[in-house]
Parts: sequence; C-alpha cells; structure tokens
Amino acid sequence: MDAAGKTKFRVVTAFKMRGLILRPEASKYLVEVLQPVKTSELDDVIERVLDAVEKQPLSSSMIELAVVENAVEDCSQSSDEAANNIFNIIGAFDVPRYIYNAERKKFVPVHLTNHPAPSLCGVARDKAELFRERYTILQQRTRRHELFTPPVIGAAVVPNQNKFQLKTVEALLGSTSKLGGVIVLGMITQLKEGKFYLEDPTGTVELNMSKAQFHNGLYTECTFVLAEGRYEDSVFHVNGFGAPPVEPSSATRAYFGNVNFFGGPSTTSVKASAKLKQLEEENEGAMFVLVSDVWLDSVEVMEKLNLMFSGYAEVPPTCFVFCGNFSSVPYGKSHVRSLKESLKLLADSICAHPNIHNNSRFVFVPGPEDPGPGAMLPRPPLADYITEEFREKVPFSVFTTNPCRIQYCTQEIIIIREDLVNKMCRNCVSLPNTNLDIPNHFVRTTLSQAHLAPLPLHVTPVFWAYDYTLRLYPIPDVVVFADKYDPFNITHSDCICVNPGSFPRSGFSFQVYYPSNKTIEQRLDYFLCIWI
Repeated sequence: MDAAGKTKFRVVTAFKMRGLILRPEASKYLVEVLQPVKTSELDDVIERVLDAVEKQPLSSSMIELAVVENAVEDCSQSSDEAANNIFNIIGAFDVPRYIYNAERKKFVPVHLTNHPAPSLCGVARDKAELFRERYTILQQRTRRHELFTPPVIGAAVVPNQNKFQLKTVEALLGSTSKLGGVIVLGMITQLKEGKFYLEDPTGTVELNMSKAQFHNGLYTECTFVLAEGRYEDSVFHVNGFGAPPVEPSSATRAYFGNVNFFGGPSTTSVKASAKLKQLEEENEGAMFVLVSDVWLDSVEVMEKLNLMFSGYAEVPPTCFVFCGNFSSVPYGKSHVRSLKESLKLLADSICAHPNIHNNSRFVFVPGPEDPGPGAMLPRPPLADYITEEFREKVPFSVFTTNPCRIQYCTQEIIIIREDLVNKMCRNCVSLPNTNLDIPNHFVRTTLSQAHLAPLPLHVTPVFWAYDYTLRLYPIPDVVVFADKYDPFNITHSDCICVNPGSFPRSGFSFQVYYPSNKTIEQRLDYFLCIWI
C-alpha cells in the first residue's frame, strides 16, 4: 500500500470510529490535503479535522465534500491564529457546553443535541439535568480509573492489585438477598429530616452512617461519593465514604482529544499549540497579580494599591486580577455612586504609572456583596453604568463574570470569588476522621467533584441552566479560589489551587503567579515589591 493509500485508510477508519462515513470525493480531497503532513502528526491533524466536522450542523452521518472543506478551512485558520491567541478572558456565559454521550463515549456540543437554549429562569428539567450531568461526568471518569476498569482478557495478572465494580442504587433495590462489599457512586441527600440517602439516576436508598469512616474530603449534601458497605433490609450500611478519583487534565485529553472544553476563540484546545507553548516558556517575565476583597472605599486599601503600583512600575505585570467585594460595606442605597467614585480614584492611580497603564491588563471579578442580582452563580459583571468612566481611562480593563476564565498561551486559569471554605465546613455531614488540614480537604473535594461549588443549592444558589459554567473538567492549570479564608497554595493532580485571601484582612497579602514555571509566590509585605 502506497503512502496515499495508508493515509486514506487512517482517515476512513478515524471517521468510522466516530460513526461517520465520507463521500468518495470528500475522502479524496482530505487525503490530498493531508499529504504534506508528517506521519507522526497525522493522527492529531485528523482528530482536529473530525472535531471541526462535528461542530457543524450535520443532517446525517454521510459527510459531504463541502463539510470537509469547511472543517479544513477552520483548522487552517486556527493554526494561523494560534500565535495571536495569547491572552483571552472568557466570561461564564461564553463557556461552551458539552453533553456526554454514553453510547458514543464522547462529549458532544450542545447544539448537536436536543437540549433547549439555556435561560436564567430555569425550568424543572434544568434542575434535574444539573445533577444528572454532574453525575455522568464523574461516573465516566471513575469507570476509567484503574481500580474500576475490568481486567483485559489474556493480560498478565498484576499481583496485589484489587479491582472493584461500581454498582447502581437500582442494583441494590432489585436485590432480594444481602449484598456485601458493594461500592456505589451516588449523591448524599437528606430527603427526610435527620435521614440521609444515597441517590443516583436510578433511584435512592436509605443510608446507615453510624459506623462510616469519612476519608479525606469535606462531605456535604449534594456531594457525590463512593460509598462502600453492605445492603441489608432495604438499608445501605456504609463502612466508608471516599471521593471520586481525580483525573489529571493530560489523561482526560488523551481520551477525548483536543476538544476545546475551556472556551475562547480557538476551535481546538490551546494545549495542542506548539507556538503558544514556546511563547509561554520564552516569556519568563509574565506574571499575574491576584488580589481579593479590594475595598476601594477604604483609604488604607487605596494606599496599599498605590504602593503596589509603585513597586511594579518598572516591571509591569501581565495582568492584575482584582476580585470583589469592591466595598467594605454591603450593598446599600448609596453603594453605586460610591463605587463609581472609588473606581475613578483607582483609574487616576493607575494613570499615574504610565508603564503599568500601557502594558498591564486589569480584570475585575465581582464579589457576592457587589451590586448585582443577589448571590446567584454565575454572576454577571458590574453594570456598564458603573464602570464606563473607568474603562475610558484604562482601556486594557475588563469587568467580567464570577466565575470567569483566563486563557494565557496554553494555560487555563479559572477564577471564582465566593466564600466556599467556611460554607463547606459548616454544611459537612461529618468532618474527616483524621488530618484536619481544611485547605487540603477543600481542594481535594472540589477537584474530585469536578465543580467549583459542590454545595446544596440553598447554600450556594446556581442558575440551573448555567451550572455547566462551574465545571472543573478537564481540570485547568490554575484555580483561584478568592475566599476570605486564610491564604493557601496547594497543587493536586497537576492543578495549582490558590487562595490569595482577603486583602485587608490578611495584612494586605496577595499572590503572584508566574506562568513560565507555574509557580505561586505570596507577597506578605508590600515593600518586597520595591526589589522586584
């Protein structure tokens, strides 16, 4: 078989693996386009073309020439534009939504499904879908874990390696005999006061947790757990609760390819761009300054910000991320007018340092007590009426949503401003049996749930139809939990989880992130800035 024949075979096979069939003219065109591609890179290029094909509105599984031409054009444009997609801020309402298809074992763009367009005023279906999608993501991820994958027929047996089988609640309820050593993935719920249940899409079963051991994590209602125990007399007697296993981003992408789950202008994941990776490594001076609770109405806070700008005047950061609350007092009658005046003063302070004004970007993430529609997530940005004068004076500024996303070169950063740590501790079903290192438990729980706010909806309200914007899947490079809890910096599963802490309450400390070497540095004293 010649080179063209081998290429055609790989192309046709890849399309068939996704349930698609190429027309002869489409196959011929694609083989001609792929001739200059190196053999080692051919599979990746075909996957990108396939992703571009599936993003188009397909009427059948038969792929026409025009569809392939559009896909190739999209891929070539994305390659040319890769070097320009260095820095992008993605609001929560611009995050793409993907639905997991269990039959095809892949994520499908929502426009290729029968899901209606999301609305802030959600319906009952949206609330059901919210928990169903959270469960589906964790279930498919857990089933791929080495502890739950069935042994391959004919493969060598690995000694001392236990394999487990996930059961559903329906399997328990349908059993007429006692079952022991059962592991079920489900959500903890309290359907009756004082009685906890385990729930999954197949049903609910009452829990007896009197002898349960809680492994590392903060387990609240609406948290998904791996529950191990025995089923007897219509009650699941739990011996231990564990969190669903966490999967590094690299493992997720190896399974699902270069799908752009994160959002932004690129049609495929920026992780695949060699140009952006090179720019990221070469720009060693890039830094992100992370500050939370920037009380602009506080004289002392403004003084410290001026000192910060003076310290960074010679070496301006790539970006200042300022998280709310932007006022020291809760929202009130004169709050909007006061905030506008405070932003004017901040703009004047920035303009007084031309190097920062001309070279740094400013991202503003609203807090729970800033002007806006209550405490619901995702939260829209501050109103244009409040920020228009600031944006005129500081053009490189963006007032975005809470949470929001930042794509810098190949790195993915998620920022949320919410006091989650204390909420999770207060609503725990039971605190961990050992090791009360709260930040570690918090980080482990959040990443294992693949969600920024895995709390009951009455504790942290979410717009039902937009719950997907709070996903942590695949796991990003950095998650900034802007919380009033003490500052922390923890790396788990190749993800840096950082809390800059409350700026005025933590002695005016803040965090600095260096993307080139993926390190976090905590600034405890402003005078350190002078020697940067």
